[in-house]
Amino acid sequence: MKLFKHIFNFYLDASIHVGLAVVSFYFISVKTLETSTNTALIGFLFFGTIVCYNFIKYGVEAKKYLIISNPYHRLIQAFSFLSFFGAMYFLIYLKTELWIVIVCLVLVSALYAIPFLPRAKNLRSLCGMKTYLVALVWMGCTVLLPVKDEGLPLTWDIVVLMIQRVLVVLILLMPFEIRDLRYDDFNLKTLPQRIGVKKTKSVTYFLIIIYVGLVFLKDGLSNMIVIGELAIGVLLFYAIKLTREKQPRYFASFWVELLPIMFLGIWCMLTKAV
Repeated sequence: MKLFKHIFNFYLDASIHVGLAVVSFYFISVKTLETSTNTALIGFLFFGTIVCYNFIKYGVEAKKYLIISNPYHRLIQAFSFLSFFGAMYFLIYLKTELWIVIVCLVLVSALYAIPFLPRAKNLRSLCGMKTYLVALVWMGCTVLLPVKDEGLPLTWDIVVLMIQRVLVVLILLMPFEIRDLRYDDFNLKTLPQRIGVKKTKSVTYFLIIIYVGLVFLKDGLSNMIVIGELAIGVLLFYAIKLTREKQPRYFASFWVELLPIMFLGIWCMLTKAV
């Protein structure tokens, strides 16, 4: 049991869970757009997410982003280096058209953690920018890249999907923002810091309504899409309802991050039912 707990904690701490969440959103985009999957892009997204998140979580605490004293963090660092080589391997097989988008996303992710302005430590420390940057990067990885990979024109339905993806990531980030309220630097100006937990949850409920409502603006609307989005909306609503400032250890890091995987499960079941 103790060994299982260690493995489970490593699974979470090494961002493997986040990597699966990103890949799940990619599959949802593919199913929504009715395009084919790209194994190389899946591999790149999975390993790239692990590298990116571990760099942000642990690299900023390390001297020159390389020297880490904590043995457990060194293990995660070694895993991150292996993941980096995995990401580079799959990158080779991607279309060169995708590389420009990837470079832009990587640059934003890097500047999120690395200091670059005299009066701001990094993009994360800029007032109110934290959650929006994360949402935009996730949208770029899970919508923009598959669209670019297929060479699809920027249709109205794709624009709606992009907006929905930004919204759903913002919603999923709120339990983390509420959890970290006691620890975040007040200069971050997160939503819970500015308006409090109760009002933040009210705003998030409103975002869920907008997220679900956007589905009715799509040109290619079907019963499957409506049912799927309504089910996702219910799960999001329930997750926010359960969110507290003092949370169980795994509430945000496991259960909230499990939601994209559950969303994919919903889409898979609906696809088989049709």
